[in-house]
Amino acid sequence: MACRWTNDLTQADVTPESLWLNRRQVIGGALGAGALGSIVSPAMAEALKPTSWDDITSYNNYYEFGTGKEDPAANAHTLNTSGWAIEVDGMVDAPGRYSVATLTEGLTKEERIYRFRCVEAWSMVVPWNGFELKDILDKVGVQSGAKYVAFETALRPDQMPGVRYGVLDWPYREGLRLDEAMNPLTLMATGIYGKSIPNQNGAPIRLVVPWKYGFKSIKSIVRITLTDKEPPSSWNTSNAREYGFYSNVNPTVDHPRWSQALERKIGGGLFNPRKPTLMFNGYEDEVASLYDGMDLEKFF
Repeated sequence: MACRWTNDLTQADVTPESLWLNRRQVIGGALGAGALGSIVSPAMAEALKPTSWDDITSYNNYYEFGTGKEDPAANAHTLNTSGWAIEVDGMVDAPGRYSVATLTEGLTKEERIYRFRCVEAWSMVVPWNGFELKDILDKVGVQSGAKYVAFETALRPDQMPGVRYGVLDWPYREGLRLDEAMNPLTLMATGIYGKSIPNQNGAPIRLVVPWKYGFKSIKSIVRITLTDKEPPSSWNTSNAREYGFYSNVNPTVDHPRWSQALERKIGGGLFNPRKPTLMFNGYEDEVASLYDGMDLEKFF
């Protein structure tokens, strides 16, 4: 299970401030890193220097706790994650209501440093801890004929003040094609920087799909459904003209209201210049084949 990469970094490969990377699984994506498991250069290690804990945990989109970037950190303490359970249903061999511990028992917990690109043209580098979604799906048994995986966030009006407002049609929903869900990069994260994931970042368990815009990485998951039909996704349902089902990071396809060619890295300071956005957020070598023959402007 998991461990489908070998971390080839040694202490000589990283700069002193990046020694933390030395024992991590670094998924470099493009920029010469090549296939999964290939050697990551010192330049790549520097490029993936993680964003600070303070920035990661204080600058968020989580509309269930408010629409401001600081609202989740200010309000998410109200979410009670004790006794958390995930309903797994649909086209699976072992449907049921699972605790996070039961669902991940016996699986390999990994540490992955991923680029994170928001559709709003800002970015971070986040050191996640978690489990490959493929391992979880293999554990519950995906039935033949399943083509998609649907996800649902908790809906708790007494703990989530933002759901009192009709910003979206609650609960928040997302979906992936099954081959996207089974890709080794797709992670179910339970931690950041080796600590339990904070409420404002999607506690106790969230999806991380690093080649897609951030809103696809649904937070605080309470339901996973295997289905043969494309599931609804909240932003696509809200405004299909602006937010596609796939929502792959693509600098050549602009949002109708802004360019996606450049991004602003959070934590870079007032004069931090915008940098070019990479195709598939830098993971082109790993995932481009999933979309062979597709018109990426039509299926955005």
